[in-house]
Amino acid sequence: MGKYILAWVPMVVIAIANAFIRETWFAPNMEELLAHQVSTLTAVVLFGIYIWFVIRKWRPLSGRHALLIGLTWLGLTVAFEFLFGHYAMGAPWGRLVADYDLSEGRVWALLLLWVTLAPYCFHRLQRS
Repeated sequence: MGKYILAWVPMVVIAIANAFIRETWFAPNMEELLAHQVSTLTAVVLFGIYIWFVIRKWRPLSGRHALLIGLTWLGLTVAFEFLFGHYAMGAPWGRLVADYDLSEGRVWALLLLWVTLAPYCFHRLQRS
């Protein structure tokens, strides 16, 4: 699992680049909620491309292993988001939790679902 944990680190760089794009291009040109939604979509695409190559290079041993990779990445991502967001960026806990409220159009949880399931999906696709 060590190499998959290390493979998660570039996802932080992808997420920061995606946030930069959101704040530089999307936020000035659209409402905040729409910028959040578009940014989540671009993150899904960027993460998908990256995860495809990781899974291609380091093939999981099984579908179960691929799910374990995704769950590990989910845990790392959520921990990073909350710890970095609160302690480094000063975001209040409530604002961080609010990004998970699908009823308010906050779709960040869909990205987390994708990060969790993408290794399994790509493992299955690349096996055939």
